[in-house]
Amino acid sequence: MTRNPPRRALALLDWIYNPLRRLPVSAVYDLLGTDSPAAGGHYLNLGYWAEADELDAACRALVDLVGARAGMAPGKRVLDLGFGFGEQDLQWMRTLGPEVIVGLNVTASQVALARERVAAAGESARIDLRQGSATEPGLEPGSFDIVVALECAFHFRTRERFFAEALRLLRPGGRLVLADILPLAPAEGWSRRLAQRWSWREVATKFAIPTENAYPRAEYAERLRACGFTGVEVESIRDRVYAPLHAYLRANPERLSTLPPALRTAVRFGLWLEPETVFAGLDYVLASAERPATDQ
Repeated sequence: MTRNPPRRALALLDWIYNPLRRLPVSAVYDLLGTDSPAAGGHYLNLGYWAEADELDAACRALVDLVGARAGMAPGKRVLDLGFGFGEQDLQWMRTLGPEVIVGLNVTASQVALARERVAAAGESARIDLRQGSATEPGLEPGSFDIVVALECAFHFRTRERFFAEALRLLRPGGRLVLADILPLAPAEGWSRRLAQRWSWREVATKFAIPTENAYPRAEYAERLRACGFTGVEVESIRDRVYAPLHAYLRANPERLSTLPPALRTAVRFGLWLEPETVFAGLDYVLASAERPATDQ
């Protein structure tokens, strides 16, 4: 990430407001850096707001939801793709105690900071964070009981290549769990479909989502099955993610004070709009699947 504030401010302005500007995934997260409305700046997810009434608690609740759905427990070997600043791995190790977590992340600046945080927590022996790709992980087949991807698989080129790698890396009976963003199936009425297309395009272009990953929930489940997974479940939890986050930030604008001015202005514009408009085209799913216990 750039340590030159004026240069970063100009780069943010260009990225946010220039409709022709496209950045690769690692450049997006280098540019965003550690700035976050979350108090510690270490959670990057949107949160799960079923019971939480505060941002950090919602972010933690989403991490806990993914860990529980994955069946993390002592003795389990976990592969975490796109681990951000490592906060989710520290949370899983504190609360669920798997044997080891190996993480892969393409953004070097995030890997460096996450490793520092893991070392400071005394967990380097059990949390092994590396720079690497989810679609070319270079890891041994059948190495893990659990593979998780929390708010990152939409970036992978492609998600299907990741599904295939996850299946290869899981032991028989192993479990894949994702919290993922995808487009909603087209709505009735041209005006609603237009709002959906605008909403999805804004997110997809700025956050480096390949066009190959733009398919709705039913197709998502079919693609998991086509890769060889069984027990596939793809549940939309969008009503417990987008609208509650929007309402929280609208009611607590001071949480945006940690953001750089250009980004703060863009977020405030989004909060001025209604959530039904901002998130019109976005689904948010919790997906899970298993590698068959015996190969057919």
